[in-house]
Amino acid sequence: MKITLNDLKQISPYEWKIEQDFFSGMNVPVMVFSQESMLRENLNDRSLLQATHAACLPGVVNKVCVMPDMHQGYGFPIGGVAATSMDEGVIVPGAIGYDINCGVRLLSSQIPAQTIYPLIKMLVGEIDAACPSGVGKSGRFRLSHGELEDVCKNGVKWAARNGLLEKDEESFIEDRGNIRVENTNVISNRAFERGKPQLGSLGAGNHFIEIDIVERVYNPEIAQIFGLHEGLVVVQIHSGSRGFGHQICTDFVRLFNDQVDRYGFNLPDRELACAPVKSKLGQDYLSAMNAAANFAFVNRQLLAYSIREAFDSILEKQGITSSLSTVYDLAHNIGKIEQLKMGGKSQQVCVHRKGATRALGPGNCLLPERYTTTGQPVLIPGSMGTHSWVMAGSNTAEEKSLNSCCHGAGRVMSRSKARKTISGSTVVKELEAREITITAGSQRLIAEEAPQAYKDVNSVVNIIDTLDIARKVALLSPIAVIKG
Repeated sequence: MKITLNDLKQISPYEWKIEQDFFSGMNVPVMVFSQESMLRENLNDRSLLQATHAACLPGVVNKVCVMPDMHQGYGFPIGGVAATSMDEGVIVPGAIGYDINCGVRLLSSQIPAQTIYPLIKMLVGEIDAACPSGVGKSGRFRLSHGELEDVCKNGVKWAARNGLLEKDEESFIEDRGNIRVENTNVISNRAFERGKPQLGSLGAGNHFIEIDIVERVYNPEIAQIFGLHEGLVVVQIHSGSRGFGHQICTDFVRLFNDQVDRYGFNLPDRELACAPVKSKLGQDYLSAMNAAANFAFVNRQLLAYSIREAFDSILEKQGITSSLSTVYDLAHNIGKIEQLKMGGKSQQVCVHRKGATRALGPGNCLLPERYTTTGQPVLIPGSMGTHSWVMAGSNTAEEKSLNSCCHGAGRVMSRSKARKTISGSTVVKELEAREITITAGSQRLIAEEAPQAYKDVNSVVNIIDTLDIARKVALLSPIAVIKG
């Protein structure tokens, strides 16, 4: 089946709907937040069809939402959000992804950009050495099996006990960096073996560390509370659960596929293999996924620790204090049990977010006290060398988008097509001409991650802001990028 633009009903300039009767298996409609030019691009991949397949999931409620950065994923679109009933619904590893709790952390500073420019190459070299990157690379923190179990169960509390957490820093991490894990015995030895050497490493692909400048503040009051000021340096960290989370997803996708016939589900795509949330298999996956999420929170914490050391090493020699504070750390590949208001009624559901972030509005009880009046910081990195955005969650998001927002720019070109059509060396020259320092594992990776391979993040953010899913707070501009 192929979806055309005629299959979507336009609700507003940036809202489109695929009705529940598009085909007989759909239990809920699909809401798409996008603009026509982007939608026409998405018709070239399977992302919209995957969203309609998600709408067929047993126990799915309200609607499936698709963000403007959507593109095709494994069974479920990247940029997709779906909520399932706790009583009748399922949990779907493919709707969360292989890089469990891939996410972003933003660090703020009081360092003016002009202070950093003369030191940038030394600083990038120091960070690159302190934060190993690349496929399968080990981190600087090698753990025993027992220590890794401790990380799985306690998240950043483990980092605090080991002197690797700043005072009150856990308040500014989603779920305080510690999601409840019922049982680590459901995690394979292979996953533990892959995870033990990898804490504190960046990984490859689209993962990065980026040094940015706050180019423009759009909401001074909220920016002040977030600690963001024009002309000052900030740092973004984008990484996840590394081989540990990938192995957990691999293991459970296999288990779910082995058991799919047992539940009698009629699924349009076997990549959406699922189990009832309350089943033993569903609960085992939740435990393993939460353990991987805790691993990822700690991984970004250790990367932040190493980045702080690198800043101190370079800047203290110049008599500069380089304090870096966590603005927020959020997940964008995760399944969570949440209380959501839908259709005016509150319901406990399992929210699947794949390439989408939580976006809580002001007053939400899950926010740290500092952000109760602003809403949650929503971090939206752009593609390599382009703008990134800091936004603030809005109360509109709960009913409109299942308390969710986009997570980045979103690909328009596959990695293989990017390698064939884009020169990595040309991208480097273009970035250097704009005074952006870049270090990466290969020219091939640079080609895959080139700005041309992604949508325009400014257009994506304009859609989100116009729909009041989240509000613009600050625009970031890169001065250095470290890629795996």
